[in-house]
Amino acid sequence: LYIGLMSGTSVDGVDGVLARLAHGQPPQVLASASLDMPAALRAELLALNQSGADELARAALAANALARLYADTAARLLDASGLAPRDVIAIGAHGQTVRHRPDSGYTVQLNAPALLAELSGIDVVADFRSRDVAAGGQGAPLVPPFHAAIFGAPQARAVLNLGGIANVTLLAPGAPVRGFDTGPANVLLDGWCQRHLNQPFDADGRWAASGKVLAPLLEALIAGEPWFALPPPKSTGRDLFNMRWLDDRLAACDGPRPAPEDVQATLQRLTARTVANAIDAAAAGVTEIYVCGGGARNGALMRELAYCLQRPVHPTDALGVPAQQVEALAFAWLAHSFTERRPAGLPDVTGARAPRILGALYPA
Repeated sequence: LYIGLMSGTSVDGVDGVLARLAHGQPPQVLASASLDMPAALRAELLALNQSGADELARAALAANALARLYADTAARLLDASGLAPRDVIAIGAHGQTVRHRPDSGYTVQLNAPALLAELSGIDVVADFRSRDVAAGGQGAPLVPPFHAAIFGAPQARAVLNLGGIANVTLLAPGAPVRGFDTGPANVLLDGWCQRHLNQPFDADGRWAASGKVLAPLLEALIAGEPWFALPPPKSTGRDLFNMRWLDDRLAACDGPRPAPEDVQATLQRLTARTVANAIDAAAAGVTEIYVCGGGARNGALMRELAYCLQRPVHPTDALGVPAQQVEALAFAWLAHSFTERRPAGLPDVTGARAPRILGALYPA
């Protein structure tokens, strides 16, 4: 039994699963839980994506607060399943990414795994990205080998994760597993919605649906960002795609300031278009797209994806794994891979020199 915990780029909460895992067998989820990110902690984690005063102390305190939220999530999973800490082999806890600069040889995930081990009474596996980066890789995305293990099929398919950032896994029979980030998913949509509606996200894309896509702005956003044209392996995060990125590009546009709802509609199309462009360029033969992450619950975004991809788009629920559980389950699987000493880093995905065992152990 393993617990997987994930708080993603959207910084909206923690998802957790308790699962039975055995090599070569499908995972069995015994319990799941989601806790909202407290507003003050969310604000601090977002602020720590940029340099600021006393950031080392602030980062340490935020990491401790996050570990306590992780521990609360783990406790809920144990309560829901009637199990005790001694029944669980390990917790896989990703932490909160606040810097991701593999081009400079580092990546930073705020976490306090020693505190989590102390609070939960369970061994903790954390720091999954660093070894891959040390081996010359991007350290991301981490989930393609897990997607291959549970979603592989006789036909070519793509598994798309829509968190703050979008990443895609390309699965084809007899071919190496491939995967990479495609660009922003919810990070800009959420930021723009928070600024103008004071809401954490655009529920079901209703605000975007009230606006219209501004084709010149869309083309400027895509053409004006060199990252989109980079070949895989590649990864990104809030270091690049943030509200400052958007504000700079809006300021450079000619003509009157666009209506906020039109910008939201355009950002939604940006997510769908950049995903479609990436899949078409890397795997035009893909016929099925399955979506996980928070974006899978946005009906308007799912329709945009189907329009841009010109293919059926379904949540991973259709494959038996609820979209909201996939990433947490992936970190339970990564913890299992670590304890079994199985390499979970894929050079074809991250560009590392060779497969590496990912993670570091904090015994209870």
